Amino acid sequence: MNKTIRRSAVFTLLLVLALLVRATWVQFYEGTALADDQNNRRNAIRMYADPLGNIIVAGDSITGSARTENSDLAYKRTYKDGELYAAVTGYASQAYAPTQLEGVYQDLLDGTDLRLKTVMDTVTGQHAEPGNVITTIDPAVQKAAYDALGDKKGAAVAIDPKTGRILAVVSTPSYDPSALTDAGTAGTAWKKLNADPDKPLTNRALRQPLPPGSTFKLVVAAAALEDGLYGSVDEKTVSPDPYTLPDTETELSNENPSAPCENATIRTALQYSCNNVFAKMAVDLGQDKVRVTAEKFGFNDQAQDVPVRAYESVYPSGMNRPSTALTGIGQYDVTATPLQMAMVSAAIANGGELVAPHMVSQITNGGGDVLEDYDSGADSKEIMSSDTAEQLQSAMRTVVEDGTGTNARISGATVGGKTGTAQHGENNSKTPYAWFTSYAKADGKEVAVAVVVEQSNAARSEVSGNGLAAPVAKAVMEAALKG
Repeated sequence: MNKTIRRSAVFTLLLVLALLVRATWVQFYEGTALADDQNNRRNAIRMYADPLGNIIVAGDSITGSARTENSDLAYKRTYKDGELYAAVTGYASQAYAPTQLEGVYQDLLDGTDLRLKTVMDTVTGQHAEPGNVITTIDPAVQKAAYDALGDKKGAAVAIDPKTGRILAVVSTPSYDPSALTDAGTAGTAWKKLNADPDKPLTNRALRQPLPPGSTFKLVVAAAALEDGLYGSVDEKTVSPDPYTLPDTETELSNENPSAPCENATIRTALQYSCNNVFAKMAVDLGQDKVRVTAEKFGFNDQAQDVPVRAYESVYPSGMNRPSTALTGIGQYDVTATPLQMAMVSAAIANGGELVAPHMVSQITNGGGDVLEDYDSGADSKEIMSSDTAEQLQSAMRTVVEDGTGTNARISGATVGGKTGTAQHGENNSKTPYAWFTSYAKADGKEVAVAVVVEQSNAARSEVSGNGLAAPVAKAVMEAALKG
């Protein structure tokens, strides 16, 4: 064989080998990436070729599937009481990636979860029957929260302290997920929702941390009692009024100048929401001790899944002493979601033990067989001693019975709470956030609730946790205790 033919043969062989390598690469590596690409139309066709599984509340489906017309996507998602449950379900859209429970359990609901396949499905290649998501949501509690928030911009979360079951997750203003399900009309609805300055697509209950204001004083009080800085909620503190922030000439005032805040006990300081007491307490403890307690409650947790991932609630680090003082009253860079503040009240109400909050009790296959049971596997951890928890419960009752939280009183029930009004905007130039976190007990039933109202039509001087948030919490607690 002459040299030219030999070289041509080798070159041709190399080309063939390169094509084989490239084909293998595309098939076994890039093929997977292409198949998983959200822009791959085949994925949407496969997902909506059959009815989806459902999200269940108290035995009833709040989702469904409807036949489409003139589309290669055979079915689209439907919602019952969509605005009421939007913060729970999220949406499953033919045009956009699914969110909330629809996103977390997409594979289960569209039938591609491998746990759904039977031996016959594997042999025949048939699409498995989709599974269902059983939530912990109590429809009466959910509706009470939604109705009580009304046209306010805010959120509410309710938790059973003993089990960690989330009974309500509400964010207002809400939206109807049905507007986003059809590929033909979703784009218009998407633009409108995203252009809305009130941001209805934001899940304020789980995914919008805000300064918690004076509700954070419960965390500081727990740290002080656990550390032994003070022996009880009825021991007088060393707290000058007014309190000058350390290393500065800035005096920290109290909302009520006539309140008995000088050297007040923790009980009195919670009752009147004394800033001087808790700012100095945070400095006396030091930021590290406050942070340790805050993190036990769930702050600084970047993987807080319920199972929807909640945004991280933050207790900052690396602060100077004046900033540490401000964290004692839930300001500076402290942020919290309503979920987080409900967890604080839940742990206090449950004797110092925090059961992991979750809003899904079980997931099942199409036949109802349980694939996972989250109620039986809920983790719990001790946040504080039972003695500290009982003292804080007592002090929170004083807040409701004789302090700043009287609008949360419920006849025949034991109710404890803490109000908060958090500064908003540069130099507190915008309407403050109104907070309330609480617990209630009656006839063997318990509930912990947190409410935030971001904006209302009330005058700035009328914005308070007791005036705006406590009535919402009361309505939620009443519904939970009746259930």
